[in-house]
Amino acid sequence: MTRSARRGVGAACVSALALATVALAGCSSGPPAARSATPPSSAPSPGSTSAAHPAAEVPKGPFAHPLPGMPPVVGQDVYGADRPGELSPAVAGDRPMIYVPDSSPTGHTVTLIDPTTYKVVGQIEVGDLSQHVTPSYDLTRLYTNSSVSNELVQLDPRTARRVRSISVPRPYNLYFTPDGKQAVVMVEQHDIIQFSRPKSFKPIKEVTAPGCSGPNHADFSANGRFMVVTCEFSGELVKVATLSHKVLGVLKFGSMSMPQDVRLSPDGRTFYVADMGTDQLRRVSAASFKQVGVLAMPSHPHGLYPSRDSRFLYVSDRGAGRVSVVSFRTHKIVDTWVIPGGGSPDMGGVSADGKTLWLAGRYDHEVYAFDTATGKLRARIQVPGSPHGLCVWPQPGRYSLGHTGNLR
Repeated sequence: MTRSARRGVGAACVSALALATVALAGCSSGPPAARSATPPSSAPSPGSTSAAHPAAEVPKGPFAHPLPGMPPVVGQDVYGADRPGELSPAVAGDRPMIYVPDSSPTGHTVTLIDPTTYKVVGQIEVGDLSQHVTPSYDLTRLYTNSSVSNELVQLDPRTARRVRSISVPRPYNLYFTPDGKQAVVMVEQHDIIQFSRPKSFKPIKEVTAPGCSGPNHADFSANGRFMVVTCEFSGELVKVATLSHKVLGVLKFGSMSMPQDVRLSPDGRTFYVADMGTDQLRRVSAASFKQVGVLAMPSHPHGLYPSRDSRFLYVSDRGAGRVSVVSFRTHKIVDTWVIPGGGSPDMGGVSADGKTLWLAGRYDHEVYAFDTATGKLRARIQVPGSPHGLCVWPQPGRYSLGHTGNLR
């Protein structure tokens, strides 16, 4: 099977946009603990403190020896600055919007959805085979990763308009180091992890890891000193030093493995890896870089999104047409949200208030909006082509590590 076939980018582009069709069909209710909300408050800029976020404690455990220049972790919680409504001043004037890139071979648009009306309100012309929409480190720009066009297309989140394009070879995904000094482009097609300048994207260092084929998703350690990268086509996880760019380790999962999204647990001790090939959610120790647990999933787990209270991990089960809610405390599935009639939930993000999980329907030309309190589907909205790494904007947090909105 070819790489493009394994990524599922073969969906044909539809000819016209259909406006939202809201489906309020019933499904299982969410866990009682997921229904509590943290009162919103104003978020500080990177490195500052506020009444909501008092001065950071002395880093310890996985937070010790933080990367110089990285904003201090709040409350010994990786996502401590991502509480509902805690928006940075940098996004105060941004227009609330759902950005949906078309990753079909002939796709060259980002569809805009109003999150309050669930309706398509426009399109932006971008490059061919656009994979993800990624917030910049300082939250002032969005970048569409247009692989076939070899470019990053910069968008203005205040106006929801295109600004310019930047030449970058085969960008599949985009990340930023926790100090904001480097961008990391996943050049999946050429098996390269490219460290670059964060604004010009001029290359600093190209990293290739032993046996790593198809690097595409990543996350950083709690102290920012290293990142882990999933290699989809070779079934392994790679550990790379943030400053020296040295490959610190390679963890092989097996020939059937197809690791996708990876996210760090709130306590900074465990990386969760969605393995689409083996239908498993793997747990890897951040300290030892060894697998410490496996959870069987329904079918083709793909995207991973922490709840705004750091208690649950939402896992999009693309092959099953559902979302699994996993407890960070017990490492077990505590609820399942089903798409009536089936679907293909892929990549996305959680709304600023934490009440809605937005996911692209990769093979069904649609976008899903789940109520995180009840698990019911609030809306399914038709969009063109093969929707992939949609970005919910704005989101709480002080800075972006990339992807579709991994904020801390």
